[in-house]
Amino acid sequence: MKQKLYKNYFLLFIVGVFVSNSLFAKAPSLTLKDLNSPPPRIIRTCCSFGVEVGITGMPLKKLSEITSLHKIGNHKYLGDRFEANGIIYTKLGGFIDLGHLRDQADWTAYLYSLILSKKAEGKIIQKIGYEGGRKTLTIKIPADLEDIDAALLAGRITYDLSIWHEIATWFGASYLPFVPERYSSFSIEDSYSNLLGILIGIKAIQSDLPYEEAMTILLKEKLIELKAVETDEETYAAMKAVEDIWWTNDVKLPSAKVLKQRNLEIGSSLKPWLVAQSSQNENPQQINLEVKTSNGVLLSQLYEISFKLNHKFPLKEIVPLKNGRLITQKDFDMLMIYVKDDLQKRYALNPKKIEAELRKKQREEMRENKKITTANKP
Repeated sequence: MKQKLYKNYFLLFIVGVFVSNSLFAKAPSLTLKDLNSPPPRIIRTCCSFGVEVGITGMPLKKLSEITSLHKIGNHKYLGDRFEANGIIYTKLGGFIDLGHLRDQADWTAYLYSLILSKKAEGKIIQKIGYEGGRKTLTIKIPADLEDIDAALLAGRITYDLSIWHEIATWFGASYLPFVPERYSSFSIEDSYSNLLGILIGIKAIQSDLPYEEAMTILLKEKLIELKAVETDEETYAAMKAVEDIWWTNDVKLPSAKVLKQRNLEIGSSLKPWLVAQSSQNENPQQINLEVKTSNGVLLSQLYEISFKLNHKFPLKEIVPLKNGRLITQKDFDMLMIYVKDDLQKRYALNPKKIEAELRKKQREEMRENKKITTANKP
């Protein structure tokens, strides 16, 4: 009996070694314990949009969470202080939040490893934390699922989770108790940064290099491809160019009125918002997330994320015919309709007025530049 027990333990040990050292050779080296404990929804606390933004109750504190190409460090799965995250401006990709980007890459890598570890079982039911309500992930894993399809599936799930984060924070979910995060919900750079991180993460877990090394290289390559500015000062200038158009310093964090504009696009194809005067003659780089496996199966058919909502969600107003407080990612469209209406009611956003303000600011800058040019003539 003991001999049989030892033999079983030995087999479990061999399986564990195989799982951690072979199966995930291109992803982070995750133990079975890691796989059963999902990462936090927010791994890196970054970043508020704007520069020198005031904080309520802290009169001497001003936030300018920006970074530059020469500052950012090596990627570390689940983060460390040497990453030097922040927002960086790119001429083809707009503002990129590196904290958001790295988080989505790491979630993609985690889910990829989880999917491969459970492939033989054919199904996953995993609780993935609490954010606006209890979240549960269910995945059906086809026996013939290729590694690339596992990566695409992980990316698709991660993208839905990133959308949920924006929705949940709009309805009062927060990382810190009593500190509302609506001020950053659907921020201008969020969706594009999230999707970009997923796409880089998918490439990294397909690389022959270790995941963290691949992420470090691929991230810098992508930022250069997107024509990232080289200095903090250039990102600072890009932020100031859209002050009082996309954001304002007239109020302090955590007021939701810091953002004067929000990006509510959540599709599988995204284009960034560019600062007009710093991206002249440049075309924004559209990025796309695959919706099907390599043999044509819709990825959305392979998983479901269920959310048991807390009472901050006025569910009867959002989805009147819904019984109970359980929804899935298939209800996102209904939630987004409510968010758009709620945004208009609360903050009276007027796209035509915003466009007029942008043109006015550009004309003023052109006049100032003309004055400087005239004054410098011999």
